[in-house]
Parts: sequence; structure tokens; C-alpha cells
Amino acid sequence: MSWTTLTYFGDSMLLLPTAIIIALFLPWKSDNRRTVWYWLGVFGLTGLIVCVSKIAFMGWGLGIEHLDFTGFSGHTALAATLWPVMFWLLAGRFPLALRLLLIAVGYALALLVGASRLMLNVHSQSEVIAGMILGLMISSLFLLAQRRTRLKNLSLIQFCVALLVPMLLFSQGHQAKTQLYLQELSKTLSGEQRAFKRSDMAPEAPPAESQP
Repeated sequence: MSWTTLTYFGDSMLLLPTAIIIALFLPWKSDNRRTVWYWLGVFGLTGLIVCVSKIAFMGWGLGIEHLDFTGFSGHTALAATLWPVMFWLLAGRFPLALRLLLIAVGYALALLVGASRLMLNVHSQSEVIAGMILGLMISSLFLLAQRRTRLKNLSLIQFCVALLVPMLLFSQGHQAKTQLYLQELSKTLSGEQRAFKRSDMAPEAPPAESQP
């Protein structure tokens, strides 16, 4: 599996519909009616933090130069928030060891998404690490809060339905234009003519001394 394929597991075009699928199944399969609101809250919180960090940089140049940080890696953060929860839902009321194994697969998938962002040279190490910490922290807090929640088993048909839309989207491979939308929003909010870029953080090279 290529890095380009792996990175799609963190694309909003795949994750947003999958997050909605989780929200639709939770009221049906969870004995805690508030679980769905917790899920929508934590997933939305991750997206909000990522967007604010990116807008702050693209609109006003607020980054950390010595860390090469221009905002959280959205692919990494959202993947680390969603996939452990998705596998937790699919595990249903399987034996504890199997549930933990599937949740671990979700965390491993998020780590691979983060690695793909580095291998494709899309983000710096600080941005991927920050995104990973953010997503893992939020998904872990959600799962810990739901440790007493009982999930009903998914039938084979329900299991297939839960995976149908993500599989179809994955097969199409269409990428979300989130970054472009955020760039336009950043310019609108800040009043700048163009969005700040990573290269804008690099200090200007001193002028070369003229030779006698």
C-alpha cells in the first residue's frame, strides 16, 4: 500500500461521512443516549482546533518558526480521533481482548496516516506530532468515558452497511478541498491579499557583500 493511499485514510472526504455514520449508529447500538452527542462534540472539537490553528497561520502568520509549525496536521488529528472510535463501534460486544485489538488497529492506522504526511512532505514533524497528540488524546478520552457503555452486536448486514460508504469513498479517492477553503476564509477574515505560506516564516538571507 502506497503512502498516497494511506494518507487518504485521513482525508476529510472520507472521514466526515464516516463520522456521520458513527453518529447514526451510536443511538441505535449504545445503551447511553448521550454517547452520540459526546462523539459529535469530540470530533467537532478536533476539527475546530485544527481549523483555528491553520487560519491563525494563513491569515496572520501565527506559527512557530523554530519548530516549523504552521498548524496541526488535520489528516493526522482527525484520523487519530476517528479510527479508534470506528473500530470500537465495529467491535460491538466482542470479547474484551478482541475489542482492544481492534481499537489498537485504529490507533495504528492513525500512526500510518501521520507517517504518510511526512513521507509525502506535506507537513513538518512538529505538525504531525501535534496532530497525533491532539487526536489520540481526544479519542482516548472519549473511549475512556464510554468504558461502561454497552454496545449491541452488529449483524453482518449492519457491519457491511457501516463500511459501505467509507469503502465507496475510498475506492473513488476524491480529495477534499479543505485547505483551499481555509485559505480563502483566512484571507477574508484577516483582510490579506494572499494567505501566508510556510516559506514566509523563513528569515530573509542577508545581502551578499560586494567583492572589492
